[in-house]
Amino acid sequence: MGIDNFIELALRGVLNNPILGVLREINISKILIQSNFIKRDIGFAPFQVLLHFVYMLLMNKRQSAFVKQSADAYGKDTYYRFVKDTRYNWRKLLMLSSIALIGKIKPLQKKSDHKLLIIDDTVEPKRGKQIEGSCKSIYSNKEHRCVNGINIVSLNYTDTHSTFQLDFSLRLNESRRKEVENFTNVVDRRTNAHKRRIEGLDGKNIIALDMVKRALNQGVDADYLLVDSWYAKPEFIHQAAGLGMPIIARIANNARIWNFKGKHKTLDSLHNALKSERRIRAGSHGKIRYSYFDAVVEHAKLGHVKLLFLRTDKELLVFIATDISLRGSQIINIYKKRWNIEQGYKDLREYFGLGREENRLYEALIARITLSMFTYNLLTYINRIKHEPQTLGELFRELECELEALAISMELFLQILTNIANISNNIKMSKELHQLVALIGAYTKKELGFMCES
Repeated sequence: MGIDNFIELALRGVLNNPILGVLREINISKILIQSNFIKRDIGFAPFQVLLHFVYMLLMNKRQSAFVKQSADAYGKDTYYRFVKDTRYNWRKLLMLSSIALIGKIKPLQKKSDHKLLIIDDTVEPKRGKQIEGSCKSIYSNKEHRCVNGINIVSLNYTDTHSTFQLDFSLRLNESRRKEVENFTNVVDRRTNAHKRRIEGLDGKNIIALDMVKRALNQGVDADYLLVDSWYAKPEFIHQAAGLGMPIIARIANNARIWNFKGKHKTLDSLHNALKSERRIRAGSHGKIRYSYFDAVVEHAKLGHVKLLFLRTDKELLVFIATDISLRGSQIINIYKKRWNIEQGYKDLREYFGLGREENRLYEALIARITLSMFTYNLLTYINRIKHEPQTLGELFRELECELEALAISMELFLQILTNIANISNNIKMSKELHQLVALIGAYTKKELGFMCES
Protein backbone atom coordinates (compact mmCIF):
# COMPACT_ATOMS: atom_id res chain seq x y z
CA MET A 1 0.00 0.00 0.00
CA GLY A 2 1.40 3.40 -1.04
CA ILE A 3 1.76 6.23 1.45
CA ASP A 4 -1.07 8.21 -0.20
CA ASN A 5 -3.47 5.24 -0.01
CA PHE A 6 -2.45 4.62 3.59
CA ILE A 7 -3.10 8.24 4.54
CA GLU A 8 -6.47 8.28 2.77
CA LEU A 9 -7.59 5.10 4.56
CA ALA A 10 -6.36 6.35 7.93
CA LEU A 11 -8.01 9.76 7.61
CA ARG A 12 -11.32 8.25 6.50
CA GLY A 13 -11.39 6.35 9.79
CA VAL A 14 -10.37 9.38 11.87
CA LEU A 15 -12.45 12.00 10.06
CA ASN A 16 -15.71 10.13 10.20
CA ASN A 17 -17.88 12.61 8.32
CA PRO A 18 -21.51 11.42 8.59
CA ILE A 19 -22.74 13.83 5.90
CA LEU A 20 -20.26 12.71 3.29
CA GLY A 21 -20.85 9.11 4.32
CA VAL A 22 -24.60 9.39 3.63
CA LEU A 23 -24.03 11.15 0.30
CA ARG A 24 -21.76 8.30 -0.77
CA GLU A 25 -24.39 5.76 0.34
CA ILE A 26 -27.06 7.22 -1.95
CA ASN A 27 -24.62 7.76 -4.84
CA ILE A 28 -25.11 11.52 -4.92
CA SER A 29 -22.81 11.87 -7.94
CA LYS A 30 -25.24 9.84 -10.06
CA ILE A 31 -28.23 11.78 -8.72
CA LEU A 32 -26.55 15.09 -9.58
CA ILE A 33 -25.91 13.96 -13.15
CA GLN A 34 -29.54 12.79 -13.49
CA SER A 35 -30.61 16.23 -12.25
CA ASN A 36 -28.45 18.04 -14.81
CA PHE A 37 -25.89 19.27 -12.27
CA ILE A 38 -23.06 18.93 -14.74
CA LYS A 39 -19.73 20.71 -14.49
CA ARG A 40 -19.33 23.21 -17.28
CA ASP A 41 -16.12 24.30 -18.97
CA ILE A 42 -15.32 26.71 -16.17
CA GLY A 43 -16.08 26.79 -12.47
CA PHE A 44 -16.15 24.15 -9.74
CA ALA A 45 -17.79 20.76 -9.53
CA PRO A 46 -21.48 21.12 -8.50
CA PHE A 47 -21.02 18.46 -5.81
CA GLN A 48 -18.42 20.52 -3.97
CA VAL A 49 -20.52 23.68 -4.08
CA LEU A 50 -23.59 21.70 -2.93
CA LEU A 51 -21.55 20.28 -0.05
CA HIS A 52 -20.50 23.75 1.01
CA PHE A 53 -24.12 24.88 1.19
CA VAL A 54 -24.96 21.85 3.35
CA TYR A 55 -22.13 22.80 5.71
CA MET A 56 -23.30 26.42 5.81
CA LEU A 57 -26.70 25.25 7.00
CA LEU A 58 -25.36 22.67 9.44
CA MET A 59 -22.87 25.11 10.96
CA ASN A 60 -25.52 27.84 11.04
CA LYS A 61 -23.38 30.28 9.09
CA ARG A 62 -24.34 32.86 6.56
CA GLN A 63 -22.61 32.64 3.21
CA SER A 64 -20.41 35.64 3.98
CA ALA A 65 -19.26 34.19 7.32
CA PHE A 66 -18.50 30.81 5.76
CA VAL A 67 -16.37 32.43 3.06
CA LYS A 68 -14.37 34.32 5.69
CA GLN A 69 -13.85 31.38 8.04
CA SER A 70 -13.16 28.60 5.58
CA ALA A 71 -9.77 28.46 3.92
CA ASP A 72 -11.24 26.42 1.08
CA ALA A 73 -14.40 28.41 0.47
CA TYR A 74 -15.05 29.67 -3.02
CA GLY A 75 -15.69 33.26 -3.97
CA LYS A 76 -19.18 34.58 -3.29
CA ASP A 77 -19.94 34.73 -7.03
CA THR A 78 -19.51 30.95 -7.26
CA TYR A 79 -22.33 30.40 -4.77
CA TYR A 80 -24.56 33.01 -6.42
CA ARG A 81 -24.09 31.44 -9.86
CA PHE A 82 -24.84 28.02 -8.42
CA VAL A 83 -28.25 28.92 -6.97
CA LYS A 84 -29.44 30.89 -9.98
CA ASP A 85 -28.37 28.44 -12.69
CA THR A 86 -31.51 27.86 -14.75
CA ARG A 87 -30.35 24.51 -16.11
CA TYR A 88 -30.26 22.66 -12.78
CA ASN A 89 -33.26 20.46 -11.98
CA TRP A 90 -33.62 21.17 -8.26
CA ARG A 91 -36.90 19.27 -8.05
CA LYS A 92 -35.31 16.09 -9.38
CA LEU A 93 -32.36 16.44 -6.99
CA LEU A 94 -34.70 16.65 -3.99
CA MET A 95 -36.99 13.86 -5.19
CA LEU A 96 -34.27 11.35 -6.17
CA SER A 97 -32.20 11.94 -3.04
CA SER A 98 -35.30 11.57 -0.84
CA ILE A 99 -36.29 8.33 -2.55
CA ALA A 100 -32.75 6.99 -2.11
CA LEU A 101 -32.82 7.80 1.62
CA ILE A 102 -36.28 6.26 2.04
CA GLY A 103 -35.00 3.14 0.31
CA LYS A 104 -32.17 2.92 2.85
CA ILE A 105 -34.58 2.87 5.82
CA LYS A 106 -36.92 0.21 4.40
CA PRO A 107 -35.23 -2.58 6.41
CA LEU A 108 -36.04 -0.57 9.57
CA GLN A 109 -39.74 -0.19 8.75
CA LYS A 110 -42.30 -2.45 10.41
CA LYS A 111 -45.25 -3.96 8.58
CA SER A 112 -47.56 -2.13 10.98
CA ASP A 113 -46.07 1.26 10.07
CA HIS A 114 -48.28 3.21 7.71
CA LYS A 115 -46.37 4.90 4.90
CA LEU A 116 -48.01 8.20 4.12
CA LEU A 117 -47.85 11.03 1.60
CA ILE A 118 -48.91 14.37 3.05
CA ILE A 119 -49.82 17.54 1.20
CA ASP A 120 -49.45 20.76 3.12
CA ASP A 121 -48.59 24.39 2.56
CA THR A 122 -47.05 27.19 4.57
CA VAL A 123 -46.44 30.91 4.17
CA GLU A 124 -43.01 32.36 4.83
CA PRO A 125 -42.98 36.16 5.38
CA LYS A 126 -40.63 38.20 3.17
CA ARG A 127 -39.74 41.83 3.86
CA GLY A 128 -38.28 42.69 0.46
CA LYS A 129 -40.60 44.42 -2.01
CA GLN A 130 -38.93 43.00 -5.13
CA ILE A 131 -38.71 39.31 -4.19
CA GLU A 132 -39.92 37.29 -7.18
CA GLY A 133 -42.77 34.97 -6.25
CA SER A 134 -43.66 36.96 -3.13
CA CYS A 135 -47.27 38.08 -2.74
CA LYS A 136 -48.95 40.76 -0.65
CA SER A 137 -51.79 40.20 1.78
CA ILE A 138 -51.46 36.42 1.93
CA TYR A 139 -52.76 34.85 5.16
CA SER A 140 -50.20 33.10 7.36
CA ASN A 141 -51.46 30.52 9.87
CA LYS A 142 -48.17 30.87 11.71
CA GLU A 143 -48.48 34.65 12.06
CA HIS A 144 -52.31 34.63 12.29
CA ARG A 145 -52.44 37.62 9.96
CA CYS A 146 -51.93 38.64 6.35
CA VAL A 147 -48.29 39.11 5.39
CA ASN A 148 -46.07 39.79 2.42
CA GLY A 149 -44.55 36.39 1.72
CA ILE A 150 -44.14 33.26 -0.35
CA ASN A 151 -46.60 30.35 -0.36
CA ILE A 152 -44.85 26.96 -0.29
CA VAL A 153 -46.95 23.92 -1.24
CA SER A 154 -45.09 20.76 -0.23
CA LEU A 155 -45.32 16.98 -0.52
CA ASN A 156 -43.96 15.01 2.42
CA TYR A 157 -43.39 11.35 3.22
CA THR A 158 -43.64 9.82 6.68
CA ASP A 159 -43.59 6.31 8.07
CA THR A 160 -44.51 7.31 11.64
CA HIS A 161 -40.88 7.52 12.77
CA SER A 162 -39.29 9.76 10.11
CA THR A 163 -40.46 12.53 7.80
CA PHE A 164 -38.85 13.43 4.46
CA GLN A 165 -39.44 16.40 2.17
CA LEU A 166 -40.19 15.04 -1.31
CA ASP A 167 -41.25 18.00 -3.42
CA PHE A 168 -42.50 21.57 -3.25
CA SER A 169 -43.74 24.43 -5.39
CA LEU A 170 -43.97 28.19 -4.88
CA ARG A 171 -47.59 29.12 -5.46
CA LEU A 172 -47.85 32.51 -7.15
CA ASN A 173 -51.08 33.74 -5.56
CA GLU A 174 -53.21 36.21 -7.42
CA SER A 175 -52.90 38.80 -4.68
CA ARG A 176 -50.79 41.60 -6.23
CA ARG A 177 -48.01 39.31 -7.32
CA LYS A 178 -45.09 40.22 -9.55
CA GLU A 179 -45.89 38.76 -12.97
CA VAL A 180 -43.65 35.99 -14.29
CA GLU A 181 -42.98 38.00 -17.45
CA ASN A 182 -41.52 40.79 -15.32
CA PHE A 183 -39.08 38.63 -13.37
CA THR A 184 -35.56 40.04 -13.47
CA ASN A 185 -33.73 36.93 -14.59
CA VAL A 186 -34.62 36.24 -18.24
CA VAL A 187 -34.58 32.48 -18.82
CA ASP A 188 -34.92 30.15 -21.76
CA ARG A 189 -38.45 28.72 -21.99
CA ARG A 190 -36.95 25.25 -22.39
CA THR A 191 -35.17 25.34 -19.01
CA ASN A 192 -36.21 23.77 -15.71
CA ALA A 193 -36.37 27.26 -14.21
CA HIS A 194 -39.07 28.36 -16.67
CA LYS A 195 -41.14 25.25 -15.93
CA ARG A 196 -41.00 26.05 -12.18
CA ARG A 197 -42.19 29.60 -12.85
CA ILE A 198 -45.17 28.55 -14.96
CA GLU A 199 -46.38 25.82 -12.60
CA GLY A 200 -46.66 28.40 -9.82
CA LEU A 201 -49.52 30.03 -11.71
CA ASP A 202 -51.69 26.91 -11.29
CA GLY A 203 -54.12 26.43 -8.42
CA LYS A 204 -52.89 24.70 -5.26
CA ASN A 205 -55.00 21.60 -5.93
CA ILE A 206 -53.48 21.19 -9.41
CA ILE A 207 -49.98 21.71 -7.99
CA ALA A 208 -50.62 19.15 -5.26
CA LEU A 209 -51.93 16.50 -7.68
CA ASP A 210 -48.95 17.02 -9.99
CA MET A 211 -46.58 16.45 -7.07
CA VAL A 212 -48.36 13.24 -6.10
CA LYS A 213 -48.20 12.03 -9.72
CA ARG A 214 -44.46 12.70 -9.92
CA ALA A 215 -43.81 10.87 -6.66
CA LEU A 216 -45.80 7.81 -7.72
CA ASN A 217 -44.13 7.80 -11.15
CA GLN A 218 -40.76 7.74 -9.38
CA GLY A 219 -41.82 4.64 -7.45
CA VAL A 220 -42.67 6.15 -4.07
CA ASP A 221 -44.65 3.57 -2.10
CA ALA A 222 -47.37 4.90 0.21
CA ASP A 223 -50.54 3.56 1.82
CA TYR A 224 -52.54 6.79 2.11
CA LEU A 225 -52.54 10.42 1.05
CA LEU A 226 -53.37 12.93 3.81
CA VAL A 227 -54.67 16.43 3.08
CA ASP A 228 -56.42 19.16 5.02
CA SER A 229 -59.74 20.81 4.26
CA TRP A 230 -58.32 23.25 1.71
CA TYR A 231 -57.52 20.41 -0.70
CA ALA A 232 -60.28 18.03 0.38
CA LYS A 233 -62.89 18.73 -2.26
CA PRO A 234 -64.77 16.03 -4.21
CA GLU A 235 -62.94 16.63 -7.49
CA PHE A 236 -59.49 16.53 -5.87
CA ILE A 237 -60.30 13.36 -3.92
CA HIS A 238 -61.72 11.76 -7.06
CA GLN A 239 -58.58 12.52 -9.08
CA ALA A 240 -56.25 11.38 -6.30
CA ALA A 241 -58.19 8.15 -5.91
CA GLY A 242 -57.82 7.69 -9.68
CA LEU A 243 -54.06 7.60 -9.13
CA GLY A 244 -54.53 4.63 -6.83
CA MET A 245 -54.06 6.66 -3.64
CA PRO A 246 -56.61 6.15 -0.85
CA ILE A 247 -57.35 9.50 0.81
CA ILE A 248 -57.82 10.50 4.42
CA ALA A 249 -58.75 14.13 4.82
CA ARG A 250 -60.37 16.63 7.08
CA ILE A 251 -63.28 18.22 5.20
CA ALA A 252 -64.99 21.56 5.57
CA ASN A 253 -68.53 21.61 6.93
CA ASN A 254 -69.79 23.43 3.86
CA ALA A 255 -73.09 22.51 2.27
CA ARG A 256 -72.08 24.06 -1.06
CA ILE A 257 -69.09 21.69 -1.32
CA TRP A 258 -70.37 18.54 0.35
CA ASN A 259 -73.75 17.03 -0.56
CA PHE A 260 -74.36 13.31 -0.20
CA LYS A 261 -76.97 10.92 -1.57
CA GLY A 262 -80.00 9.98 0.44
CA LYS A 263 -82.35 11.79 2.76
CA HIS A 264 -79.60 13.48 4.76
CA LYS A 265 -77.30 15.31 2.36
CA THR A 266 -75.29 17.80 4.40
CA LEU A 267 -72.68 17.01 7.03
CA ASP A 268 -74.77 18.65 9.76
CA SER A 269 -77.88 16.65 8.89
CA LEU A 270 -75.88 13.42 8.63
CA HIS A 271 -74.31 14.05 12.03
CA ASN A 272 -77.63 14.80 13.71
CA ALA A 273 -79.30 11.77 12.13
CA LEU A 274 -76.55 9.26 12.83
CA LYS A 275 -75.30 10.24 16.28
CA SER A 276 -78.16 8.42 18.00
CA GLU A 277 -77.69 5.30 15.88
CA ARG A 278 -73.95 4.84 16.24
CA ARG A 279 -71.79 3.81 19.15
CA ILE A 280 -69.98 6.88 20.38
CA ARG A 281 -66.40 6.33 21.48
CA ALA A 282 -64.03 8.55 23.46
CA GLY A 283 -60.38 9.44 22.98
CA SER A 284 -57.75 12.09 23.67
CA HIS A 285 -54.87 13.87 21.97
CA GLY A 286 -52.63 15.52 24.52
CA LYS A 287 -54.94 17.58 26.73
CA ILE A 288 -57.74 17.54 24.16
CA ARG A 289 -60.53 15.06 24.87
CA TYR A 290 -63.00 14.09 22.18
CA SER A 291 -65.81 11.76 21.22
CA TYR A 292 -66.38 10.25 17.80
CA PHE A 293 -68.35 7.88 15.62
CA ASP A 294 -68.08 6.82 11.98
CA ALA A 295 -70.47 5.82 9.20
CA VAL A 296 -70.37 4.73 5.56
CA VAL A 297 -72.27 7.10 3.27
CA GLU A 298 -72.60 7.54 -0.48
CA HIS A 299 -71.45 10.48 -2.58
CA ALA A 300 -72.44 11.06 -6.20
CA LYS A 301 -68.84 11.45 -7.42
CA LEU A 302 -66.89 9.41 -4.89
CA GLY A 303 -69.21 6.48 -4.31
CA HIS A 304 -69.17 4.92 -0.86
CA VAL A 305 -66.86 6.66 1.61
CA LYS A 306 -66.43 6.59 5.36
CA LEU A 307 -67.11 9.72 7.40
CA LEU A 308 -65.74 10.23 10.88
CA PHE A 309 -67.46 12.80 13.11
CA LEU A 310 -65.22 13.95 15.96
CA ARG A 311 -66.44 16.40 18.57
CA THR A 312 -64.27 18.34 20.99
CA ASP A 313 -65.34 20.89 23.58
CA LYS A 314 -64.99 23.63 20.98
CA GLU A 315 -65.99 22.25 17.59
CA LEU A 316 -67.16 19.41 15.37
CA LEU A 317 -64.50 18.01 13.02
CA VAL A 318 -65.34 15.79 10.08
CA PHE A 319 -62.92 13.45 8.30
CA ILE A 320 -63.36 11.43 5.12
CA ALA A 321 -61.66 8.17 4.10
CA THR A 322 -62.02 6.54 0.69
CA ASP A 323 -60.97 3.23 2.27
CA ILE A 324 -64.22 2.21 3.97
CA SER A 325 -62.57 -0.77 5.70
CA LEU A 326 -60.78 1.58 8.10
CA ARG A 327 -62.10 1.81 11.64
CA GLY A 328 -62.73 5.22 13.16
CA SER A 329 -59.77 4.85 15.55
CA GLN A 330 -57.49 4.01 12.61
CA ILE A 331 -58.59 7.12 10.70
CA ILE A 332 -57.78 9.28 13.73
CA ASN A 333 -54.40 7.66 14.39
CA ILE A 334 -53.35 7.91 10.75
CA TYR A 335 -54.47 11.51 10.35
CA LYS A 336 -52.55 12.48 13.48
CA LYS A 337 -49.36 11.85 11.49
CA ARG A 338 -50.19 14.89 9.41
CA TRP A 339 -49.47 17.06 12.42
CA ASN A 340 -45.83 15.88 12.26
CA ILE A 341 -45.49 18.21 9.28
CA GLU A 342 -45.92 21.23 11.53
CA GLN A 343 -42.92 20.09 13.54
CA GLY A 344 -41.05 19.58 10.26
CA TYR A 345 -41.72 23.18 9.21
CA LYS A 346 -40.64 24.38 12.66
CA ASP A 347 -37.34 22.46 12.38
CA LEU A 348 -36.78 23.74 8.84
CA ARG A 349 -37.19 27.32 10.03
CA GLU A 350 -35.14 26.99 13.19
CA TYR A 351 -32.22 24.88 11.98
CA PHE A 352 -32.18 24.71 8.18
CA GLY A 353 -32.62 28.29 7.05
CA LEU A 354 -36.19 28.11 5.70
CA GLY A 355 -37.54 31.64 5.51
CA ARG A 356 -34.06 33.20 5.84
CA GLU A 357 -33.13 32.98 2.16
CA GLU A 358 -31.16 36.05 1.10
CA ASN A 359 -32.27 35.92 -2.50
CA ARG A 360 -34.54 38.02 -4.67
CA LEU A 361 -34.51 35.88 -7.84
CA TYR A 362 -37.16 33.18 -8.16
CA GLU A 363 -34.63 30.56 -9.27
CA ALA A 364 -32.39 31.30 -6.30
CA LEU A 365 -35.35 30.99 -3.90
CA ILE A 366 -36.16 27.57 -5.36
CA ALA A 367 -32.52 26.54 -4.96
CA ARG A 368 -32.16 27.71 -1.35
CA ILE A 369 -35.43 26.14 -0.21
CA THR A 370 -34.37 22.89 -1.90
CA LEU A 371 -31.00 23.00 -0.12
CA SER A 372 -32.77 23.49 3.23
CA MET A 373 -35.04 20.50 2.60
CA PHE A 374 -32.16 18.42 1.22
CA THR A 375 -30.11 19.01 4.37
CA TYR A 376 -33.16 18.35 6.56
CA ASN A 377 -33.59 14.96 4.85
CA LEU A 378 -29.93 14.05 5.41
CA LEU A 379 -30.23 14.68 9.15
CA THR A 380 -33.57 12.86 9.30
CA TYR A 381 -31.88 9.80 7.81
CA ILE A 382 -28.83 10.03 10.11
CA ASN A 383 -31.14 10.34 13.10
CA ARG A 384 -33.15 7.30 11.97
CA ILE A 385 -30.15 4.98 11.65
CA LYS A 386 -28.55 6.09 14.93
CA HIS A 387 -29.00 3.65 17.76
CA GLU A 388 -30.17 6.47 20.03
CA PRO A 389 -32.40 8.80 17.97
CA GLN A 390 -32.57 12.45 19.05
CA THR A 391 -34.69 15.40 18.17
CA LEU A 392 -33.47 17.01 14.96
CA GLY A 393 -32.48 20.05 17.00
CA GLU A 394 -30.20 17.98 19.25
CA LEU A 395 -28.66 16.19 16.28
CA PHE A 396 -28.23 19.50 14.43
CA ARG A 397 -26.28 21.03 17.30
CA GLU A 398 -24.20 17.87 17.70
CA LEU A 399 -23.18 17.77 14.03
CA GLU A 400 -22.59 21.53 13.95
CA CYS A 401 -20.03 21.24 16.76
CA GLU A 402 -18.52 18.00 15.43
CA LEU A 403 -17.90 19.20 11.88
CA GLU A 404 -16.45 22.56 12.88
CA ALA A 405 -14.26 21.00 15.56
CA LEU A 406 -12.90 18.43 13.09
CA ALA A 407 -12.14 21.08 10.48
CA ILE A 408 -10.42 23.42 12.93
CA SER A 409 -8.45 20.60 14.60
CA MET A 410 -7.13 19.32 11.29
CA GLU A 411 -6.18 22.84 10.22
CA LEU A 412 -4.19 23.29 13.45
CA PHE A 413 -2.59 19.86 13.05
CA LEU A 414 -1.47 20.73 9.54
CA GLN A 415 -0.07 24.04 10.72
CA ILE A 416 1.99 22.22 13.37
CA LEU A 417 3.39 19.79 10.81
CA THR A 418 4.18 22.67 8.47
CA ASN A 419 6.06 24.52 11.21
CA ILE A 420 8.03 21.37 12.04
CA ALA A 421 8.95 21.01 8.38
CA ASN A 422 10.00 24.65 8.14
CA ILE A 423 12.36 24.49 11.09
CA SER A 424 13.88 21.12 10.17
CA ASN A 425 17.61 21.24 9.57
CA ASN A 426 17.48 18.22 7.33
CA ILE A 427 16.48 19.40 3.85
CA LYS A 428 15.41 15.94 2.74
CA MET A 429 13.27 15.44 5.85
CA SER A 430 11.77 18.90 5.42
CA LYS A 431 10.81 18.12 1.82
CA GLU A 432 9.20 14.82 2.83
CA LEU A 433 7.29 16.48 5.65
CA HIS A 434 5.95 19.14 3.29
CA GLN A 435 4.83 16.37 0.93
CA LEU A 436 3.16 14.58 3.83
CA VAL A 437 1.39 17.79 4.90
CA ALA A 438 0.13 18.27 1.34
CA LEU A 439 -1.22 14.71 1.21
CA ILE A 440 -2.94 14.98 4.59
CA GLY A 441 -4.39 18.36 3.61
CA ALA A 442 -5.74 17.03 0.32
CA TYR A 443 -7.43 14.02 1.89
CA THR A 444 -8.75 16.07 4.81
CA LYS A 445 -10.43 18.41 2.35
CA LYS A 446 -11.77 15.39 0.46
CA GLU A 447 -13.33 13.93 3.62
CA LEU A 448 -14.62 17.18 5.12
CA GLY A 449 -15.20 19.24 1.99
CA PHE A 450 -13.66 22.34 3.53
CA MET A 451 -11.15 23.61 6.11
CA CYS A 452 -11.72 26.20 8.81
CA GLU A 453 -9.41 28.85 10.12
CA SER A 454 -8.98 28.83 13.88
